[in-house]
Amino acid sequence: MHSDSDLREPVISAFLARHGWADAARQSLGQDASTRRYIRLTRPGGETALLMDAPRIEADPCPPDADDATRNAMGWNAQTRLAASRVDAFVLIANHLRALGFEAPEIHAHDTAQGLALIEDFGDGRELARAIERTPGIEVPAYTLAAGMLARLHKAPAPDSITHAGETWPILEFDRLALATNADLYADWLPVEAGGAALSGARRSRWEAERDALIEQAMSFPRDFTLRDYHAENLLWLGDNRIALLDFQDAVRGWDAWDMAMLTQDARREVSPAASEAAIRHYLDETGKERDAFEERLAVIGALNALRIAGVFSRLQHRDGKARYGLFQPRQLKLLARNLSHPALAPMAAFVRETTPFVFEDS
Repeated sequence: MHSDSDLREPVISAFLARHGWADAARQSLGQDASTRRYIRLTRPGGETALLMDAPRIEADPCPPDADDATRNAMGWNAQTRLAASRVDAFVLIANHLRALGFEAPEIHAHDTAQGLALIEDFGDGRELARAIERTPGIEVPAYTLAAGMLARLHKAPAPDSITHAGETWPILEFDRLALATNADLYADWLPVEAGGAALSGARRSRWEAERDALIEQAMSFPRDFTLRDYHAENLLWLGDNRIALLDFQDAVRGWDAWDMAMLTQDARREVSPAASEAAIRHYLDETGKERDAFEERLAVIGALNALRIAGVFSRLQHRDGKARYGLFQPRQLKLLARNLSHPALAPMAAFVRETTPFVFEDS
């Protein structure tokens, strides 16, 4: 029986030969959270690059004007505005970010149809999360720098689409359906954490009413170009006051608070109060935004995101048998409880306290 990688071998070899890397040694770096995998290439002279192998699993991105019924029929990625493993999304957004002055990987070559890209190699162990583990003293300056980068990004116009070398990728709106579909992971899976079942009947109806009220608040907030997965696992610490960006292919027209919530309310690592405060203060100083209004956005958007992540962690544990996500859940529930403590979220907080009271046990 042939593995998927065996089937990809002729395509990869032909791609590397076309672009002058046929004689490079290959080192598999494994697969990320999507269907992408990475291979480090090293030429005889020592030059390196990364091969992104991302077989296409969808023929086309979700059309910008697709209605809810169409998106529901298309499935999860269309519902939630995800790019899936589309190489063109990564390539075009990388070029857009580089044009704005950010350090994203340089794209040496790519083939959208075959799902392959040859990209800049920043080296091993560069993730900001790992760098802080090695050198805790960099946390506050690094988070300050990361927040300043967001301030620059959010001050730039949010494009409707990005075009480069004859290819176009739409930057879709993070809308009601995307928010609702994500937040519903809470209702479907977090009650299972305490031995219950997905919310149904009257409780499900109440959930949808509270969810939609929270989404209406979000929809009233101003829009910004939003990277969506902006956290310490996806930021590379290059030293010398430099951070590079990764995993930005799911960028949308979203909210300033989404990126800042992802940065300062990290599900996978404890962000110190000093680093969080320094990041928020620097972001507000750089953008001139008013603190009380921003903190309301951060709580509302942060709660919608935290409901999603808590549901994902429960699903991974109780449906998929991935017990290690239970290690992240206590931190995630604290983040959810913290967001729900804002006065703007009192109705949702009351509902969560009734349906999953354990969320507040250690908050």
